[in-house]
Amino acid sequence: MELYLICEDSLEGIFTGIYEAYALKRSHQEIHLQVGEEDNLRLFSEYRSIQADSNKAAKVARTINREFGQEGFMAVCRALASNDAKKGDAIYKMVVSGLAMSDPRKVMSNLANEYVMKVFELARFSANEAHFLIEFLRFKELENGILYARTGPKNNVLTFVMPHFSDRLPLENFVIHDEGRGIYGLHPARKDWYVVTEEEGRESVLSTYKLSAGEELYSELFTAFFHTIAVEERVNRRLQRNMLPLRYREYMTEFQLSKDRK
Repeated sequence: MELYLICEDSLEGIFTGIYEAYALKRSHQEIHLQVGEEDNLRLFSEYRSIQADSNKAAKVARTINREFGQEGFMAVCRALASNDAKKGDAIYKMVVSGLAMSDPRKVMSNLANEYVMKVFELARFSANEAHFLIEFLRFKELENGILYARTGPKNNVLTFVMPHFSDRLPLENFVIHDEGRGIYGLHPARKDWYVVTEEEGRESVLSTYKLSAGEELYSELFTAFFHTIAVEERVNRRLQRNMLPLRYREYMTEFQLSKDRK
């Protein structure tokens, strides 16, 4: 009988699911990891809910890092950030395949394996989106001096974006808001960054959202500059969409203000 372990959509949840799957000592072909509940249950299958356990998750994380090396571990972490519903089972089966290899550190080179290939694709998508956000994120200065940026990525890549900006803006109080997931990345000046829920973030730093006078002025100037330097005869819309996908423009200052003017 097929067994589906239902775990929460988080690193701790999926890693705990992997731990419990090994603890069952059953054939890995019979066990599947499912992220969240699904509407249509399969016939002749058993379902078990798994509660996230930080200690069990930490043991799995140490094993993956030790056996697969830093490259393999980062690939798994990036795949975990994906919004793909099948990521849990892909990561679990990739771990099983990797640990069965004579050299587990070469697991990410085994792209002939469908689960390794799936993890590779998910990790690449998350990494590419994090790279795009680093390039396209726009901060606005609020009245209270905090730098605030809105974003809405498909994947949960906030934890990959925050280290970049905390390294480059160590003396600034800034906030990156993932609107789709209702979470904030907070960076107090001269301190470490952390992630909070939307309610906690609004209560702590964003009780009032109002731009500073200087921000409004410079946003107008930047937008005017952006549209003035364009050479109409050389505009290539298709190339622009390849280099800057449309879904990012909703959160970019130069496109927001130009849209408001129309």
